[in-house]
Amino acid sequence: MPLLTQPSWPKRLPTWLVVNVATLGPIGRELPAPGTWGSLAGVALAAVVVPALGAGGVIAFSVIAGYLAVGICGEAEVRLGRQDPGEVILDEFVAMPLCFLGWSMLASGWPTWVALAAGFALFRFFDILKPLGISRLQALPAGWGVVIDDLAAALAACAALHAVHCGWTMR
Repeated sequence: MPLLTQPSWPKRLPTWLVVNVATLGPIGRELPAPGTWGSLAGVALAAVVVPALGAGGVIAFSVIAGYLAVGICGEAEVRLGRQDPGEVILDEFVAMPLCFLGWSMLASGWPTWVALAAGFALFRFFDILKPLGISRLQALPAGWGVVIDDLAAALAACAALHAVHCGWTMR
């Protein structure tokens, strides 16, 4: 049995629940540029989760939320009959907190809104363009390919955010 198979637990969930969680309700289904809106919702999540949990807590949260997103997003692909449908934005939502690992350092040099806006912009850059091999992660099976590329984009955004922050504070 391959290591990265689609979790079976979401098959027991009703379609309305799978699709609504995967799309964050109307955010993914009704707004233009749903990935951007899902990422903005993720910034709100990050603003609450990251300062409260610290780096270790954010990593634990991301592992758990990422696994749940793999199950839900992969099952949403099946129910919607499309691979990585644009309206499925749970992946962006759960990835955003990873952009802000090391929050205490970021928050010390910039106003909170600047750090959040910069993390959002960098995440969208890496999520849309998928450089550094991130695009290859989409080839992973089922929900794994939907979610892991966003987690990688968030980690790349985090590294870039810290690099920009270091450059900014050293000037």
